[in-house]
Amino acid sequence: MIMPSKHLNFSQSLLGFGSYLLSKLKTPKSVDDLWSEYQNDLKNDLYSAHHGFDNLNLTLIFLYSINAIQEENGIISRCN
Repeated sequence: MIMPSKHLNFSQSLLGFGSYLLSKLKTPKSVDDLWSEYQNDLKNDLYSAHHGFDNLNLTLIFLYSINAIQEENGIISRCN
């Protein structure tokens, strides 16, 4: 589920969801803000794959583990 495969397209994978989340982190945000933006984009058909809150957390852990994001006082931002 992390990587896309024959039966799983990029937007449904955690890697694809991670790229979406990174695009939303042009300005630092909280987890709640990211979740709200994702829910709005999903409702307005701006993102095609449905992910649960668990996938959001897994994706944030993945992005943190590869030093793509950092967290300070509950605010998530992109690493330089």
